[in-house]
Amino acid sequence: MEYFINCNTSTLAAYNAPLDQLRASHLYRRLGFSASVDTINQAVGQNAGTLVDALVDEALNMAPLPAPAWADWTNANYPEDDDARRQLRNQQRTEFGLDYANGLLNNNLRDRLSFFWSNHFVTELDVYDCNSFLYYYVNCLQRNAIGNFRTFTSEIGLTSAMLYYLDGVFNNGNNPNENYARELYELFTLGEGNGYTEEDVIETAKALTGYVERGEVGCTQVTFRADRHDAGPKTILGQTGNWGYDDVINILFQQRPNEIAEFVCRKLYEFFVHPDSKDEANNAQTIIDGMAATFLANDFEIAPVLRQLFRSEHFFDDEAIGVIIKSPFDFYFNTLKETSFAYTDATVLEMANYSRLLSQELFDPVDVAGWQRDRSWINTNFIIGRWLTIESILEAFYQADNEQFRSLGLAISGNVGLTSNNPDEVSRLIIDFMLPKGLLDEGEYQKAYAIFRSDVEDVYYEGGNQESWTLATWPAAPFQVYLLLQYLARQPEFQLK
Repeated sequence: MEYFINCNTSTLAAYNAPLDQLRASHLYRRLGFSASVDTINQAVGQNAGTLVDALVDEALNMAPLPAPAWADWTNANYPEDDDARRQLRNQQRTEFGLDYANGLLNNNLRDRLSFFWSNHFVTELDVYDCNSFLYYYVNCLQRNAIGNFRTFTSEIGLTSAMLYYLDGVFNNGNNPNENYARELYELFTLGEGNGYTEEDVIETAKALTGYVERGEVGCTQVTFRADRHDAGPKTILGQTGNWGYDDVINILFQQRPNEIAEFVCRKLYEFFVHPDSKDEANNAQTIIDGMAATFLANDFEIAPVLRQLFRSEHFFDDEAIGVIIKSPFDFYFNTLKETSFAYTDATVLEMANYSRLLSQELFDPVDVAGWQRDRSWINTNFIIGRWLTIESILEAFYQADNEQFRSLGLAISGNVGLTSNNPDEVSRLIIDFMLPKGLLDEGEYQKAYAIFRSDVEDVYYEGGNQESWTLATWPAAPFQVYLLLQYLARQPEFQLK
C-alpha cells in the first residue's frame, strides 16, 4: 500500500464552506468510529465549526462509565477455588470490555480520545492483572480525555494500574526504581532525550518514592507511606528541594511547558490529521506550533486545541482525507456504524476479538510505547486476516437479514436508488460513500461495477418496462450490494480513513 506524504499546505484558519458528504464522513471517521448514513447526511450542509463545537461539548459533558459492583474488590472478594476465581475475573473483564467497546461505538469524540490516551499513558492489563485497577484506570482516561493535560498527567500516574505497571510500587527511599520517572519524560510529556538528563531521571525517581505495593491480599489499591519516601533534597530540571510527587508534576510543567506542548500537540496531529508531521516540505510544523500556542494560552486544556484543529481548513483539506490506515477497531467499527446493520453484543465482542488477533487488544497495547499504528497495521498476515474476518462478518449480516443490504444501498443512493435503471450510477454512490476518496481510477470503478451488476442480464438495465432493474425493486438487489461490499472490503482504499 502506498504511504502518503503529507502535502497539506492549508492553515488553521476556520473552514467556512458548508460540509459536503466527503468532509462530513471524514469528520466522523476521525472524531469517532464513523457514523450512520443518516447522521452523515444530516451533517451535509452544516457549518463545520458548529458541528465540531457540538461534538467537543458532548465529549466535555459526558459522564464516565458507572462503577461496576466489583470496582473496589480485592482478591479477598473472589472465590478461593482457582477455576471459579479465574472464571469470575474473566467474566467481569468481558462485561466491562463490552461496555467500553460499546462506548467506542456510541460516544464519538470522548471515547475516541480515551482510547487514544490509553495508547499514550500505556498500561497492560496482563501485567498488573487486577480488574479493580482496570476500572479506575479507564475511569481516569474518560474523566480526563478532553480535560486538563497537567491534571491528567498527575492523576494517571497515581492510578494503581500505572503504579504497578511501571514499578512505582517497587520505588522506595532505600532502593529507587527509575522506570516511571523515565517514561514520564520520554513517553508521556517531553519525548526521548528532549529537555531532561539522566540525572533528572534519577532524582525524579527519588521524588516519586513511597507508593506501596498491594501486599498479601492482592489487588488492594496502592497507597502512599511517608516512611518509604526519600525525604532528602533532590535537584529536578534545575530546581532543588525536598520534592515529592506533586512537586515533580509542578516543576515539569513550569520548567518545560513549551516542550510538553509541542510533544503532545504533535501526537494529536499525527493521530487526527496525518502520520507524517516531520517532513520539512509540508506545513505540519506550522500547524503544530499553532496548536501548541493554543495549548499554552489555555493552561494545558485539551478542548481548545481540538476545537481549533477540527474547525480548520487544514483538517478538512483534501490532503488530510483518506491518508490514515484504519486500526483493527476502526476497520470493524467503522463498517458497523456506516452500514447500520443490526448487531448484538456478540457482534461487538467478535469484532473486539478479531482486533485482538490483528494485534490490537483492548486494554493491552503491545508494550509501554504502545501500538505504533498506521503502517504497522498492514502486513501480509494482517491484510489477509482483515479480508477473511470482514468476509465472515458481512456474510453473517446477510444471512441474518439480507434486506438490510438493500436498505443501506437506498440510504446512500437516495432518489437515484429508487428510480435509476443504471447500476453503475447506483454502485458509484455506494463506493464513494464507503471509501474515503473513492477508487484509484476509472478502470478500478469498472471492475467494481462488474461485481455489482452480478449475473443480472443487461436487458433489465435498459429501462422502460415493469421488469427493469432498480435497487428498490429488483429481488436480487440485496445480494448485489452484498457482493459489492465484499469486493470493496478487500480494496486498499477500504483500509484508509
